Amino acid sequence: MKQQSTFITILLLLISVFCWGSVFPVSKVVLEHMSQNSLVVWRFSIAAFCLVLYLLLKAERWPKLTLQQYAWLIGISLIGVGGFNLLLFTGVKHTTATNGALVMALSPLVTLLMVSAMSRKWISRAQAFSLMIGLAGVLLVITKGSWQALLQFEFNQGDITIITAMLLWSAYTTASQKMSHWLPVLPFTLISMLSGDAFILAANSLQGDIHPITELLNLSLNELLAMLYIGVFGTVVGYLFFLNGVQKLGSASAALFFNLIPVFAALTAVMMGQEVTAIQLTGMAIVMLGLMLPQLLKMIRQRSEPQGCGA
Repeated sequence: MKQQSTFITILLLLISVFCWGSVFPVSKVVLEHMSQNSLVVWRFSIAAFCLVLYLLLKAERWPKLTLQQYAWLIGISLIGVGGFNLLLFTGVKHTTATNGALVMALSPLVTLLMVSAMSRKWISRAQAFSLMIGLAGVLLVITKGSWQALLQFEFNQGDITIITAMLLWSAYTTASQKMSHWLPVLPFTLISMLSGDAFILAANSLQGDIHPITELLNLSLNELLAMLYIGVFGTVVGYLFFLNGVQKLGSASAALFFNLIPVFAALTAVMMGQEVTAIQLTGMAIVMLGLMLPQLLKMIRQRSEPQGCGA
């Protein structure tokens, strides 16, 4: 029974990262005729509506939380959901979908560093080497293979914005594990969505030139379907399945599935007719190698160890 439960958890995590990986090229379609602020508003509005409807149909009781727990949850959701998504889609609007997915692929390693810092344990040499290889792959892509750009710090502003978003997401993932002990996945996700929506609405009111309803009505049918996909699959399904994985496997283990996000993003981009360059594919391969290096070294050590003699 335990094996079946683990299999289901892994399957749900794979579905989650596929949904998130596909959001990068799908959002490029919507962002051609909608601001990133409006996209995030509708993403979380659709998601919150679906979650509220589901909770009402199941008639689930709302968990009792203290004011301190609510404050902690809303605080990390404002940063890790609202701030993350605003920066993410701002970055995607100014860079390629594949670049954005590759940068987000560093989240497992950054999450590992945060978890290690919280537990006051040093990461292993293999994990440190893995981090360096992953960074090299991302730098290859965002500099377009020009090391002069690295020396002169001429990165695409969209790439730098997504790096900041990735750091916020890693912090949110790390904190999520702590809260999974006293809050079920559904209420946690709903509060995260509502907090993110409130964050973006507040940002819109300060800017004063964002019109989510008008922008939504001006979208074509294909763009509306893309918006619906982002809200339902790229948000509700993605967040629920991922947070379920965090509860079952821990934040560091669940974050490892981010390795597949650039793969799913590139496949979806190709299917949608978007360009994927040779440098992006090379960078993707380097990032994947770096992320899988600790597991590969562990397998090599296990095979090289002398086997005990049988009876």
